[in-house]
Amino acid sequence: MPSALITGITGQDGQFLAELLHSKGYQVFGLIKGQNNPKGNQVQEELPFVELVPGDLQDLPSLVMALEYTQPNEVYNLGAISFVALSFKQAELTANVTGLGVLRMLEAIRMVGGSQANPIRFYQASSSEMFGKVRETPQNELTPFYPRSPYGCAKVFGHNITVNYRESYGLYACSGILFNHESERRGVEFVTRKVTNAVARIKLGLQEELVMGDLHPQRDWGYAGDYVKAMWAMLQQDEPDDYVVATGETHTVEEFVERAFAEVGIDDWRRYVRQDPRFLRPAEVDLLIGDASKAHTKLGWRPEVAFPALVKLMVEHDLALEARKAERGR
Repeated sequence: MPSALITGITGQDGQFLAELLHSKGYQVFGLIKGQNNPKGNQVQEELPFVELVPGDLQDLPSLVMALEYTQPNEVYNLGAISFVALSFKQAELTANVTGLGVLRMLEAIRMVGGSQANPIRFYQASSSEMFGKVRETPQNELTPFYPRSPYGCAKVFGHNITVNYRESYGLYACSGILFNHESERRGVEFVTRKVTNAVARIKLGLQEELVMGDLHPQRDWGYAGDYVKAMWAMLQQDEPDDYVVATGETHTVEEFVERAFAEVGIDDWRRYVRQDPRFLRPAEVDLLIGDASKAHTKLGWRPEVAFPALVKLMVEHDLALEARKAERGR
């Protein structure tokens, strides 16, 4: 039975990936920070096949111990301070976890190693935010980076150190440069889930307005459940490499909002939306659209859930969720 260790097991990608690996017969371990972590309890309820092990991307010895205990064939590093807006407020923490955390995990893998015949394979969750103020459109694996947030800067370090350990020590280390990917499991602090949750609450009469920042940025949005399949496929190749994972389509935040309201039958959506400067980033990323040709050709991967279906899925989930909450509150 192959085994895998996932950092970021409490996030949407970690949960989708755990389900995928379990379906393929893996023994799945999830790295969890702290004792009695409430998110850990949620993972155990929803994914009882995952064995949680203690560890912290800010603490190298804990990562070594986690690797020695789990003896994984594959490590998927999805853990990060991943909320871009928060990274401006907690830049040092973001650099320590999202950037240096990658270095610590790579160093732990180098120290523990796995067997000579079957070394540990490593996946790093890189991000389209590394492209930032884009140098070319669409963006591919060779597009230069120009990050526009502490999060993006930390991801660039994590990406580059992964390449460095691959070339310096011969580690099987891949980076997936994933463009925006969403799902019903996305945290409500992220803009897409903030929108779908607010739309559901407005439809149910539980909320009066949706407060937003800039509606003009354009993003390449896919479904997280599709994107974890690309992560797994990267670690099944003969040689490690880096891949852009994206849909190749771009939509504005405004389009997302309009479509979400349309899903609940509200056409005059502007009367419910108010823009607030507090939600503007100090430096915005205006346009992201990925060229996933390499992933199509080498991995045989293609996205399955289109943008309209993604919005519909998220809105329907939040409608059911908020209706259940309202019923319990009566």
